[in-house]
Amino acid sequence: MDEGNQTTVVLTDFILTGFSQSLQTRIMLFIQFLLFYILAIFGNFLLIFTVVVSPQIHTPMYYFLGHLSFIDLCYSSNSLPKMLHDVFSDKRRISVIGCLTQMNIGVFLGGTECILLAVMAYDRYIAICFPLRYTVIMSWRLCHCVTVIMWVVSFILTTVPNMARPLVFCNENRINHFACEILVLVALACGDLSFYKIGIVVISFFTILLPFAFIVGSYICIIVSILSIRSRDGKSKAFSTCASHLIVVLMVYGTSITMYMGNTKGFSSNLKYISLIYGVVTPVLNPMIYSLRNSEVKQAFRKIFTKNFIYDY
Repeated sequence: MDEGNQTTVVLTDFILTGFSQSLQTRIMLFIQFLLFYILAIFGNFLLIFTVVVSPQIHTPMYYFLGHLSFIDLCYSSNSLPKMLHDVFSDKRRISVIGCLTQMNIGVFLGGTECILLAVMAYDRYIAICFPLRYTVIMSWRLCHCVTVIMWVVSFILTTVPNMARPLVFCNENRINHFACEILVLVALACGDLSFYKIGIVVISFFTILLPFAFIVGSYICIIVSILSIRSRDGKSKAFSTCASHLIVVLMVYGTSITMYMGNTKGFSSNLKYISLIYGVVTPVLNPMIYSLRNSEVKQAFRKIFTKNFIYDY
């Protein structure tokens, strides 16, 4: 927004327009959002609990899967409680500080998840292409180092620049979104926005484009290695270990690339519906995909529930 010669009023809060104002639509949205939030909390917490208490799945693959569930748990809690509150609220207000905080947390968690999916692709690459050296290469020391680097790099890339030079807003305070999304906030901000626009491009390159290219390269090597396996059962098992990860990659990167890499003309109101997939649907589907398609996770579930059932009776 150009300042020109107009009077500038520094804003203290925003109004989130959200979705339809119809009472019937509000009720339906509240039920759907509440259901998604309950499923996200329950599914991800259960998956984290299973990974922690089940010795048979204490491997790097499930270690990173636990981190993925933790990110989804935090990501859904960053926006869904506010969405549920705003469904029946007429004001739908959020402070500028609260909005910027929600934006920074969302960008940080989103960037971390994209990097984590690339790390998980590398884990699958080593497991399938170098099975005899897997335990040596993917040592716990390496896993812990990669985890620290992943979180720190994501924080430096996504959060530090925005905290060092926060956005300034004036005059327009209506956000055509259900949450504080970085694209819409940059579109509403005033002053010189070149720093933030360049920042979005840099963040998108290092947290979306580069990890996605790494995943594509990893899976090309994985497919070549799988095709060289003579046993049909071996091929089936190798493909099944990658299928769940690929589904999650397509959901996360599909929406991320559409929003941040394909959005060349500024923020579009239609993107808030795309962000529903990333912010609401994906945290629910991730634990379901990994639990329903993974025999080891299902066996760990059964052992936990069977053990508790026996102790109770």
